[in-house]
Amino acid sequence: MPKVVSRSAVSSSADAQPTASSTAALRVYYCICGEFILVIDKSLSSLPKRPTDGSTVIRCQNSDAGKARVFKLNGILREPVLVERANGHERQYRFHCSRCDLVIGYQATPPPIKSGPFLYILKGALSQAQGQVPPDAFEDENLLYTLYFGD
Repeated sequence: MPKVVSRSAVSSSADAQPTASSTAALRVYYCICGEFILVIDKSLSSLPKRPTDGSTVIRCQNSDAGKARVFKLNGILREPVLVERANGHERQYRFHCSRCDLVIGYQATPPPIKSGPFLYILKGALSQAQGQVPPDAFEDENLLYTLYFGD
């Protein structure tokens, strides 16, 4: 009896509609040092910005205002920091890069991640190209100081 090496059939249809999983593209973001930090279902540049500090707003929970984003953040949570704002104070639970300890984002609610309505990614903290500094990372000295040393 002859040996059968492979039996496979490929079927496809030009008329088939694309599925949700085939059209969804995940975006990957890295810290300035090259460490993987974030994977998300939408580009950060297309998400809204927070007026107080220019951070990118990621919706963590569904609400009447919008649907939650699908994302995974690879950051280390540190002790909360109290930041002075024009209308009072804000407690920030900051996330740091696991390799270089750079502040990459924060949320205003206690851990765990996604426990509050929003997560904020600091302007200039992440890049889509591994090992490359994002163009907005060094726009002003105050931002650079905040990223490395906190407020």
